[in-house]
Amino acid sequence: MTERWFDYPNIDPVAISLGPLQIHWYGIMYLIGFGAAWWLGKYRARKSYTPLQELQVADLVFWCALGVVIGGRLGYVFFYNFEKFLEDPIWLFKVWTGGMSFHGGLIGVIVAMWLYGRSLGLKFFQIADFVAPLVPIGLGTGRLGNFIGGELWGKVTDVPWAMIFPRDPLAAARHPSQLYQFALEGVALFCILWFFSRKPRPRMMVSGLFLLCYGIFRILVEFVREPDAHIGYLAWGWLTEGQLLSMPMVIIGLLFIGWGWKFHQGEQVQSTAKASKS
Repeated sequence: MTERWFDYPNIDPVAISLGPLQIHWYGIMYLIGFGAAWWLGKYRARKSYTPLQELQVADLVFWCALGVVIGGRLGYVFFYNFEKFLEDPIWLFKVWTGGMSFHGGLIGVIVAMWLYGRSLGLKFFQIADFVAPLVPIGLGTGRLGNFIGGELWGKVTDVPWAMIFPRDPLAAARHPSQLYQFALEGVALFCILWFFSRKPRPRMMVSGLFLLCYGIFRILVEFVREPDAHIGYLAWGWLTEGQLLSMPMVIIGLLFIGWGWKFHQGEQVQSTAKASKS
């Protein structure tokens, strides 16, 4: 048997416990992600080519946070566990039991961006291209929350960095796939998008790059991530729900990049005229 290099750092998923009130690390990671988006958004808003004023960033982050939470929960219920919802519709509101979907959260954020942009008289991709580089920090901290909670682990493996998660009924050495996602969806995606968006780009291209890179990263990690037990593989002994939902992101991302390059060359991603505060 291959000797393992690391043991899972068995961290209590409850960060603060005050009587019946428990604050979990997963929730704290969400707050860190939203806080980072606000701080980075204020920095981006100072650029002359961005459409928002600094004071508008807080409102944008608030609406996107609502989209993440509502969309993420609805996405998990309807994409991953609809049968349980049919058995117990009240379970939809039991968010403390866990269960959030990135793809559902993405849909929620898209709706929030459209509504907020409409209230300011801005085009959708002016908002979307502004928001895209702010998202990966939250994705990364969310995956750290999964790791601390000892959930969404990877497949059984004999790689030296495999870990045994205490909640795993098999007590098997597994890929720490949460850390892979932290590195790809968090660190790598942030670096790519932040570097790419440091100067004006054709509209749609920043959003397209986000969809393309996230879709590729998620599809790759799904090969070593344990699928949801009640779903398993959808086909061919390897296709997962996460891969199926991510494939359209890759295609749409490529279309956005090509569309932006062809039709928006010479046009800044964001309008140089700042939106007036409504």
